[in-house]
Amino acid sequence: MAYYVYLLASDKYGTLYLGVTNEIVRRIYEHKSKVVAGFTKRYAVDRLVWFEIYDDAVTAIAHEKELKKWRRDWKIRLIEEKNPQWLDLYPEIAAGHIG
Repeated sequence: MAYYVYLLASDKYGTLYLGVTNEIVRRIYEHKSKVVAGFTKRYAVDRLVWFEIYDDAVTAIAHEKELKKWRRDWKIRLIEEKNPQWLDLYPEIAAGHIG
């Protein structure tokens, strides 16, 4: 089973959210649909701008916890290394082209 650490943004250089899941399509859909109350719903953070795939939950959760300690500018650099336009990666994932 694959596990994903992901970053969502409200807009380019906007509010960021870091999460971990084993079902990225479902989880991002939940963020986009605003079905779960909380931070991402309150601040309209629903654009998938970065993610990494892991083979096990322990490694994914450990990396998520480490990234949560990072400064904002480090997270922005991480996003821009793979996604300089801050494109929403969800359509590709939902269509099965990534991950």
